[in-house]
Amino acid sequence: MSNQSGCLYVVATPIGNLKDMSPRAVEILAEVALILAEDTRHSRPLLIHFGIGTPLQSLHEHNEVEMAPVLCERILRGESMALISDAGTPLVSDPGYALLRQAHDMGVTVSPIPGASAMIAALSVAGLPSDRFAFEGFLPAKSSGRQQRLQGLAAETRTLIFYESPHRIIDSLRDMVTVLGADRLACMGRELTKRFETIRRAPLGELLTFVEGDDNQQKGEFVLMLAGAPEVETDEASLSVDRVLDVLLEELSTKQAAALAAKLTGRKKNEVYQRALAKRGEN
Repeated sequence: MSNQSGCLYVVATPIGNLKDMSPRAVEILAEVALILAEDTRHSRPLLIHFGIGTPLQSLHEHNEVEMAPVLCERILRGESMALISDAGTPLVSDPGYALLRQAHDMGVTVSPIPGASAMIAALSVAGLPSDRFAFEGFLPAKSSGRQQRLQGLAAETRTLIFYESPHRIIDSLRDMVTVLGADRLACMGRELTKRFETIRRAPLGELLTFVEGDDNQQKGEFVLMLAGAPEVETDEASLSVDRVLDVLLEELSTKQAAALAAKLTGRKKNEVYQRALAKRGEN
C-alpha cells in the first residue's frame, strides 16, 4: 500500500457459504485501517470467523452522504479502507454509491476485490438467456407499485433479475402472474450456497403454486429471474407500432389506443397492449 495515499477496496463477502470467502479478501480486510459495513452486528461474526481484528465502522444509507468526504480525506492521507456489505458484492442493492461517487470526485484510488454475487450466481444456473440481462433489484413494497413497475418491463426482451424478501415472495409472484402471464418462464434461486438452497425453473404460474404449497419455500432470501419478452420482428413495410401508439395515446385510453394500434399494424393485441402500458409508465 502507498505511503502517500491509501486505497478504498470494495470487497465481496460470502452470500451464505463461508468457504466462498477468497484468500485475497481475507488478506485485504486484515491489512486495511478500517472496514466499513452496513450492519456491524451482521459483519462482526464474519470477521471473527476469519480472525480479522480490523476496526469496524457502520456505513449505511442514513449516514454515508455525511461521512463520505471525511472518510475520503482519511484515505488521501494514507489510510486504506475496505467497504463490505451484509453479504455478496457491495453496492448491488446495498449502500455505498455515495461513498464511491465521492471517492472518484476526490481522486481516491479504488479497487474491487471480487467474489460472490447472488445475482450472478443465480443467473449462472437459471437456464435463461444470460447474454443480455437487466437487474431491477427489489420491486416496490405495495402491489400497485409492483404491478406498475412490471407493466413498464413487460415488453423488455432481456432476462429480468429481481431480489425479493420472504414476506413478499408470494405477493410478488402473484403480481408477476397477473401482469406477465402464468406462462412466462422463470427461475427462482432461494438461499443460494446455503444448506437449504433451492433452484426452481418453471413457468410463473407453476412456480407460484410450488411456493404457495410449501412453507419452507417461503423462507430465506430470493433471486427471481424472468425470461424476456419475445423479440418483435421489424417489418419496414408496416407502420411502426411505437409511432402509432405515441399518436393514439395522446387522445385515447391505454386500452383503446392499444386495440386500434393492433388493428392498424396487424400486431397481436396483448403484445401491443403491453407496449402501451410500458409507454404510459414512462410518461
